[in-house]
Formats: sequence, structure tokens, C-alpha cells
Amino acid sequence: MANRLANATSPYLLQHADNPVDWWPWSPEAFAEARRRDVPVLLSVGYAACHWCHVMAHESFEDPEIARVMNEHFVNIKVDREERPDIDAVYMEATQAMTGQGGWPMTCFLTSEGEPFHCGTYYPTAPMGGMPSFGQLLHAVARAWEGRGEEVRKAAARVVEQLAAQRAPLPESILDEEVLAGSVSRLHAEFDAAHGGFGGAPKFPPSMVLEFLLRHHERVGVPDGENAALELAEATCSAMARGGIYDQLAGGFARYSVDAAWVVPHFEKMLYDNALLLRVYAHLARIGSPLGERVARETAEFLLHDLRTPEGGFAASLDADTEGVEGLTYVWTPDQLREVLGPVDGDWAAELFEVTETGTFENGASTLQLKRDPDDHARWRRVRDSLREARDRRPQPGKDDKVVTAWNGMAITALAEAAAVLDEPSWIEAAAQAADLLLERHLVDDRLRRTSRDGVVGTAAGVLEDYGCFADGLLALHQATAEPRWLDAACGLLDTALQQFADADHPGMFHDTAADAEPLVRRPSDPTDNASPSGASALASALLAAAALAGPDAAGRYRAATEQALGRAGLLAQRAPRFAGHWLSAAEARAHGPLQVAVVGEAGDADRAALIAAARRHAPGGAVALAGEPEATRVPLLAERPLVGGAAAAYVCRGYVCDRPVTTTEDLVDSLTR
Repeated sequence: MANRLANATSPYLLQHADNPVDWWPWSPEAFAEARRRDVPVLLSVGYAACHWCHVMAHESFEDPEIARVMNEHFVNIKVDREERPDIDAVYMEATQAMTGQGGWPMTCFLTSEGEPFHCGTYYPTAPMGGMPSFGQLLHAVARAWEGRGEEVRKAAARVVEQLAAQRAPLPESILDEEVLAGSVSRLHAEFDAAHGGFGGAPKFPPSMVLEFLLRHHERVGVPDGENAALELAEATCSAMARGGIYDQLAGGFARYSVDAAWVVPHFEKMLYDNALLLRVYAHLARIGSPLGERVARETAEFLLHDLRTPEGGFAASLDADTEGVEGLTYVWTPDQLREVLGPVDGDWAAELFEVTETGTFENGASTLQLKRDPDDHARWRRVRDSLREARDRRPQPGKDDKVVTAWNGMAITALAEAAAVLDEPSWIEAAAQAADLLLERHLVDDRLRRTSRDGVVGTAAGVLEDYGCFADGLLALHQATAEPRWLDAACGLLDTALQQFADADHPGMFHDTAADAEPLVRRPSDPTDNASPSGASALASALLAAAALAGPDAAGRYRAATEQALGRAGLLAQRAPRFAGHWLSAAEARAHGPLQVAVVGEAGDADRAALIAAARRHAPGGAVALAGEPEATRVPLLAERPLVGGAAAAYVCRGYVCDRPVTTTEDLVDSLTR
């Protein structure tokens, strides 16, 4: 049996390389083999940090008898959803339509043309809760194919037709002030006043919604009543940062909480979550929150310490499991605390972290929470450091060390923005190294690839979110450094995205795959923001920033494209603001100006440094601000902007109308906070 996964760049595929299942990677050859044998395709989709993917792999894919049935009756294809989000999107849509729910592992049965006829998620080894065993399912599908193959093929074709009919473009709908205010009101109605966040369990960090709320607060203030956006954001940020979903010892957030109170996480740590939340907590720090500053610093250090790769990029995730046990690395009992810290500090830590004899997790163990700030900071640092050192000696979760373009783009944005707020130049250097890696390895013939591993780029083409998120990161680096190369690279990506992903028949609509990408049974196009930004909203955000940073010709094109994109998001934002957070954040930036701050002064000038520092402290989220040499012709925001009376100066433009330049931080702050 050929080991076709042995050379994969995906750690998830490599986890399955030695299964007795005759796996194929997604490829034309696999479907040709299904046609040759006249058997259906079994498509299994998951990702390396997924707990239940590991469970199904151990229970079924490592079982010789299950593997024998799979090999005899199917061509088996294994896909990493993070490497091929386009494939995942197409078949997740089918799974949700057939079952009413979705998730991973995802199990789909397809014709040799890729049309789905039966879909589900995890299947156990024995019937459970009305669900057949995986073995029963395999035999039933094989019998149906062999006995009623033509009927099955026709049913699969109807599934594709019905899905196509249901997926219409978003109608043109204005995302204006009324929608922005109404979104805050709707979020308030869905807010969990007891625990923070929105809705019930399981509860995911609403990172993009929080960024929207902070931007809305900065633009309109905090009026009385239900539109107190800052209160919603602060309460949620505090609840998450003090709960078990946050790593109280090493920083970083787990993917979600299984309960409504943020106590017990699903322990995997994803790069995209932590990048987006770093941005939020840095924003909170900028408007005066000590908690925001602490969590932003700890989350940035988590990215740099735990997820950075030797090549300078950022790894996709840390596993939910350690040696097959979920949360093994992270949970504690009172006796374990006393063993590390001694009886006095151990009891103090148990009370502080709410580690009880009965436990808050499984088998009497507890996650660590920090509901109050310790009074004795020296003792706190000693205890935390000792526990961290002891935890580092435990078995550690696996790491999916592939570098995903879009997620690294989010990390670049977050590190560059947080560095500017918290005055950490080393974070800008780390962001620049990640950007260089993507430009050198992931940009092949002026087109992005989705992933790399160990510096070797994969074959999967970049999708829309890769272009939007990476362009956003490059624009953040341009603002942090005033280096023209970052702006030039961002504009190149945006031009390619507008050419390859736009829908010619529906201005403002974008597909998630390029026009020349591998054709699937459907061309995915999902505008909703979920755990990470949709490709379309990521592109709209980058276009808005580029319109404020690029030269006049490009700025006009980007501005028009932004307006068209936002002009299709109003209905989504109005009806489901929890799934339009990135759209709403972009719309807030547009409503606040867009706001441009250009600071000019000679290199090393203390006044220039003071002006740009004031701009970064007081300019609202979504504004663009950079500092550099006066009249720098290769930096459009600085071009034709001289010193004023020989002194460093700040130029503030709002909505493409400019104030007179100012030379003092007091006047600049006044201009920004009017």
C-alpha cells in the first residue's frame, strides 16, 4: 500500500501517514481511481489540534478491520481543513444542510465527480445515541452504492443543485450609522450579563465583535442605556482573561469554553484566536485598561515563545490533547499545587486560582482562573513562575507547525499594532520577519500559497482570506516602520485579489477561491465572520486601510472597491452582528473618517517621536498613522508634507479633509479627540 501522505506539508496528514487505511491526498488522481474502480470517495476532513479527530483516528482509522472495509469499498481521501479551507467550506455546507449541524472530524461520501450524497461528523465504533457505528455506516453506504448506484448518483447531483440554489449573493444593503447603532443594540440584547460574551455554551471568544465595540465607543462615546458598547467589551474581555479559557501561567487563549462562564476550555490554542485577541487587548490597553495591557503583553509573549517557528513565521496551533488526554498539561489539583509550592503557598494558590478538592474539570482537577488581582505581586510572580517551570516539565501538547498565510497575516497585524501601543520594537521586528518569510516563500509567481512547513511551501493555492489578512498585516507594518516595501507588497496583493476573486456579475461580492483555482462542485463564497474574518471582510478592511495609505490613483480604486464591498454587508450586520464583527469594524473605521495621521520630522527627532506616540495613543481603532522623513516621495502619506517652521509636524486628515498641521502633542491630541 502506497504511503501517499508521507511527503505532506500538513502535520495533520502526517499523523495519518502510517494508518492501515490507504489514504490519498485530495487530487485528481484520487477521483480518477474512484472512477476506475467504480467506488465512492470517502472524504475525511479534520485538523491537527482537533480532539475528536484524534479520537476517531484512534478508534477507527488505526483499526485493521475498519481499514480493510474502507480500502475495499472506497477511495479514501484525507484533507487538512486548515490547508484546504475551500474544500472544507464546500463539504461543510453540505454536511450542515444534510444534518443540521457541522464540525470536525467531518465525514463525507462523494461520487467520483465530487458530489456529496451522505455527510456527517464523528462516528463511534459502536452505535450510540441513535448514531450508527462507523462500521455499520461503511457497510450501508457500500451496499447502497453497489445496489442502487445510479439512484445515489442522481441524489448527489440534486444535493449540489439545491446548495447552489440556496447560496445567493448578499443583496446590496447599506452599512450606515443606523446599522452600526442597531448592531450594538442587538449585541446588548444577546449579551450574557452574568458571565460576559454573547449567547450560551459553548462560548467562543467574540474577538472581532469586541474590536467593533471598542471602535464604536471611540467614535460615539458611551451614551446611557443599551448602547454602552465599552461596557460590553470590557466585561467580556475581563471575564475571558480571568477565566480558565485564558492560560494564567503562560498567556494565550484556548479556542473556546465548553461552559458559559469561561471556566473549562477546549484546550487547543489557535494562532488566529490569539492574534485577533492580542489586537483587542492592545486596543483596550490603549484606552487605559491595566488588564488590557497585561493580557496583551502576555499574549504577545505566548505567540513569540510558543508558536514562533525557526523560519520566523508562526505555527498554526497547539493541540487540545497531551498523550491522548485532553488538558493533561494544563489542569491542577490542590495536592499538585502544594507539591510544587509547599503547603502555605500551595493553599494560597489554590484559593487564588479556584482550584478545589472536587475540581472544575475532570477527575478532580481544575483549570486555573484568576478572578481577582493578587495583592502581593512579588508572591504572585514567584508562585506563577514556579508553577510555569513545573508545568514545562510535564508532557506537552503537540504543535501543528505549518505556517498559514492568513493567520500569520493576523499575527503580523496584531504584533505591529500592539508594539506601537506598548512601545515594544522587538515585536515589530518579529512581525517583519514573518512578513519576509511569507513574501519569500509563500508568494510564488506573484500568487500566494496557503501554507508552508519547515520553510518548504505547500501546493495549495491561497484563498481570499490569505490575500486580505496578509495585506492588512503588511499595511500595519508600513505604518509601524514607514518602509515603502510593505505598502508596495500590500498593494500588489490587493490588485491580484480584485482581479482574481471579485464576482464580475455582482459588484462588491467576492469568491473565496480565485478565478483560475481548481474547480470544485461549488465555488465557495461565505461572507460571514466566524472564528476568523471572512475573506471578503478581511479584503474590505485591507482595502480601506490601503485607500488611506496609497498614492492617489490606487487610493481611488481601493476606496471604490471598499464602498462596493461594504455595500453588501448591511443586511448581514443588521440581522446577525455576531457574525459580522469584522465588517462592522471596517464600517466603523470608515464612519470615523477614514482618519489619517502623518507625522514628519528628521530621524531621531524627539518631537517627531512624541507626536507619533501621541497619535498612536489617541487615534481611534482603524485610523492610519505613521511617521517618517518630511516629503518622503516613496511614502504617499508623507509626500509633499514638509516640516513646519523647521519643526516636526503632524498632519491630520478626516474623511479626506485635512486640518492645518500642528507641532505640539497638545494640539494633536485636541485634533484627534474633538
